[in-house]
Amino acid sequence: MSEITPSQTVGPFFAFGLTPHSRCDWKPSDRYDWKDTVGANLVTPDASGRKIRIEGRVLDGDGVPINDAMVEIWQADAQGHYAHPRDTRARPNTSFKGFGRSATDKDGVYVFDTIKPGRVPGPDGKMQAPHIVFCIFSRGMLRQIYTRLYFSDEPSNAEDPILALVPAERRGTLIAHRQGDGEPAIYRFDIRVQGENETVFFEI
Repeated sequence: MSEITPSQTVGPFFAFGLTPHSRCDWKPSDRYDWKDTVGANLVTPDASGRKIRIEGRVLDGDGVPINDAMVEIWQADAQGHYAHPRDTRARPNTSFKGFGRSATDKDGVYVFDTIKPGRVPGPDGKMQAPHIVFCIFSRGMLRQIYTRLYFSDEPSNAEDPILALVPAERRGTLIAHRQGDGEPAIYRFDIRVQGENETVFFEI
């Protein structure tokens, strides 16, 4: 009788194959000599809209930074159009793909440079507030986890049908807060995978 194959986690081995030139503090000799498959700067020369930076930390249940997590984001462009075959609407910025990847450093920090997304229709046709989908891979996880980032200075948050599904006392875990008044605008978004004030995660 054969034994059951043991479960495998989703990390941290991905750091070597998927983010060889990441923000992790490895020696140059430890890094692979090829270009990142996907980077953390999503801004392309033809991208229209408002440039923003998103930065934050990934924290475990004890509030300790996770220094070998990988964060992926997926978003619409400034006009609310996706770089996806199902979205057949014309896109003025065809080079903008809306997908990025950042590894965390020794302090659990990740950073993305991108464009603030436009509003997109939801499954029922209602318009959603500008948001960015986050996917987090980390050691000890059997599957990646998904959440959303909403912007603290966005009035349409009050109308978002997905945000409305989240209990009012938990919605704050999905809000990125602007830091200062400079440009590009910087938004802070910490992700807590467990414990007190755990980020709301979605089943996909």
